[in-house]
Amino acid sequence: MATSQDIAAPYAPPSGVEHVNVRHTERFTVVGNHLSQHRELSLAARGLALHIQSLPPGARIGIKALAARLPADSEHRIAGALRELEQHGYLKRTRERSPEGKVYTRTVSYNHPDPATSGKAHTASPRHHRPAPAPVPKPAPVPPPPPAPPADPAPLPRVPAPTAKKPPRPPLPEPLHPRPQLLQAAALLLVGLQRQDAELTLTEPQIDFLAPGVAAWFERDASPAAVRKALTEDLPRPVRFPAQLLRHRLTVLLPSGRSLPATYRPVPMQNCDACDRGFRAPEPGRCEECEGAT
Repeated sequence: MATSQDIAAPYAPPSGVEHVNVRHTERFTVVGNHLSQHRELSLAARGLALHIQSLPPGARIGIKALAARLPADSEHRIAGALRELEQHGYLKRTRERSPEGKVYTRTVSYNHPDPATSGKAHTASPRHHRPAPAPVPKPAPVPPPPPAPPADPAPLPRVPAPTAKKPPRPPLPEPLHPRPQLLQAAALLLVGLQRQDAELTLTEPQIDFLAPGVAAWFERDASPAAVRKALTEDLPRPVRFPAQLLRHRLTVLLPSGRSLPATYRPVPMQNCDACDRGFRAPEPGRCEECEGAT
């Protein structure tokens, strides 16, 4: 009689991730789970925070420096990630002035957002630990030298003459024929700039003010792509006053076109009413040969 046999269930691997960890002894960075598992930070911001914390003190982390070091990410994406880290307390950027008068950006990276949000001052870790020097015995006091005779007072510096006043800024260009369709297209182009660069966000009054300037470009045969390139190319970082920047570029970079005075316009091409040949004249009519034949 055959005996029954128990058949073991097939092996099922466990679901979920499996970790294979190797202990690091050099060139590693400790990152808290509050950053790696942050629910409000994007993956780009978390990865950029990890990269910044792995850099040595004094490394440049400006937008262009990071873009050169991370070619897979654009400057626009890096700028957005830096703003996210500032909003959540992992980064702080302040503008300061050196004793020589130069303005520079001071950047502080926090491995935990608590010191940044609570306003506590950060303490930089020392690079080298040196033992305290042994006390040196003080030398015997030296008698002070006799007082020197008073010197002639230095002449006061001459005050330069006041500089001339700066000329007023040129006005914003306006179209010769401000049609509603032209102004609406200009407003739509200005609204769309913030989708290309978040630092070019404008308010409604600013869009109403700048729309005639864009319409003047359209009236001079400038395409929307050409206007958008002129307004967004080689922007300073950060863009603190976007409306003033766009006003300056619309005024200074205004191209020539149909809105030039009549003396500078080329004479248009016409077709002769008699022989249908082409000739240049300000208005339609007959060519010189047909006029001479009559």
